[in-house]
Amino acid sequence: MKPRQQLEHLAQENLLRSLHSIAHTVEDFRILRDGSELWNFASNDYLGLSRHPQISESFIDGIKLYGTGASASRLITGTYSAHTELEKILASAKHTEAALTFGSGYATALSTIPIIVGKGDYVILDRLAHASLIDASRHSQATLRVFPHNDVAGLESLLSKIRSKHPGARILVVTESIFSMDGDLCPLREIIELCEANDAHLLLDEAHAIGVRGPSGMGLAEELGLQDRIDFQMGTLSKAVGLSGGYLAASRDWIDLIINRARPFIYTTSPPPALAHAAISAIQLIRSEEGTDLRNKLFRNIFMLRPNHPSAIIPVILGSNQSALAASEKLKQSGYFIPAIRFPTVPKDTARLRITVSAEHPAEIIEDLLKNLNPIK
Repeated sequence: MKPRQQLEHLAQENLLRSLHSIAHTVEDFRILRDGSELWNFASNDYLGLSRHPQISESFIDGIKLYGTGASASRLITGTYSAHTELEKILASAKHTEAALTFGSGYATALSTIPIIVGKGDYVILDRLAHASLIDASRHSQATLRVFPHNDVAGLESLLSKIRSKHPGARILVVTESIFSMDGDLCPLREIIELCEANDAHLLLDEAHAIGVRGPSGMGLAEELGLQDRIDFQMGTLSKAVGLSGGYLAASRDWIDLIINRARPFIYTTSPPPALAHAAISAIQLIRSEEGTDLRNKLFRNIFMLRPNHPSAIIPVILGSNQSALAASEKLKQSGYFIPAIRFPTVPKDTARLRITVSAEHPAEIIEDLLKNLNPIK
């Protein structure tokens, strides 16, 4: 099928997507998009740090110190003191021996999972795991198995069967602490116990939990006191941290092996050291009293929209693509940008509005949004 035919087919299914430029951001978490000034409820800037003066100043200071780019890969001359300092801070915060940073969360997954497992091994994924985790698992050439979303019994059954038939295989269980489209939590303690009972490794992606959960904002594992029992803690610097990049926290041996064998890490120019310099400041802020205040404000906003919801991601499931697109457009006319999320990002017939909340949203805007949502639900 030619590209034009494929595009026409997507359009017929209400699945065609296109890029829309944001002219600029406006104060108070608004954006100028397609000529309209809209309240942004699609951002993953959960604490508002992407425009925080302290982080901006750190980024500028980093550029003055290091310039705008790294100019080489990490194994050549692309490792700067800012990179190593950030990795030490992340390792300490995540209670691991070491950490390694990457250009994105996607690159983190692609660099990590194929080093942990390969042919003859197994990856067991939650059915709603992020695309980066799925792609990295397929790239590993390990046998891929999927358990129903957050189904502890289903995971236990898979682990038991694989371990009994393949006692020498390495098994990696992969899940997220907060799932990106539903905003729900994984049953982390139960998953850890199953992994320990079946001699399986666990990779936990804290992308949407870093900065949001835990007494110092280090995620669900910190909140539950389980960081010491997780083999691989993955996360991002691109969401609540307010910058860009990803990280893996693990044992020193695993980090060193990834440095030596992960092709997406080896064969790419290092992220700018100025970015790492700013990320140090952002992590310190997240773990400070100000970070606690921002998290408290974030959850006050979340609970206004959905009481006792565990994350900044609030789905409004409408079913059909057309319904989700129409609802998104209606909210746009009322001054709110909330995207319609459709297959393949979510399963078929679960198209939805995906609302993401920030600590920087004014309370009165949250209240008005809720009024506009009531006729849609």
